[in-house]
Amino acid sequence: MNFFELYQLPITFSPDASWVKSKYYSLSREYHPDFMSQDSEEVQEKGLEMSALVNQGYKLLLNPEATIQYVLKLKGLLEEDEKYQLSPDFLMEMMELNEQAMEITESSEKETLTKTIENLQNELYAAVEPIITNYQEGISTEKELLQVKEYYFRKKYLNRILEGLR
Repeated sequence: MNFFELYQLPITFSPDASWVKSKYYSLSREYHPDFMSQDSEEVQEKGLEMSALVNQGYKLLLNPEATIQYVLKLKGLLEEDEKYQLSPDFLMEMMELNEQAMEITESSEKETLTKTIENLQNELYAAVEPIITNYQEGISTEKELLQVKEYYFRKKYLNRILEGLR
């Protein structure tokens, strides 16, 4: 069972947060170990497993980046610890940003570079936003999903630079 099935949602890059929260509370009550104290050890164990899955699913489905990663894995387009090959042009641009980040001495320079990176992230998202927003199981193409994968890895790279600036 995947988290979308558990939360009774279609596979999507942008699950309805209010549905996820509502379903979380419902599932939490259903599988809470305190309500199973009189049940057999097997039922209690299953309840603990389900409770853990409910919590994991909740965190994942409310985190846009984690949801993108999860959907790509479900579709077989992303492997654990995959070494994705980004374009040389993008990597050169990232190398320049990294060099700028390492040379920063003043907070105003840090703010400027942070805004530049955030603008890049927004541009990257704008290119895939229609795919992410309108994704439909069985209708969206693998080519579209591969564009989301490219976005995912580029954004991950930019996030690392931003973390270094903080």
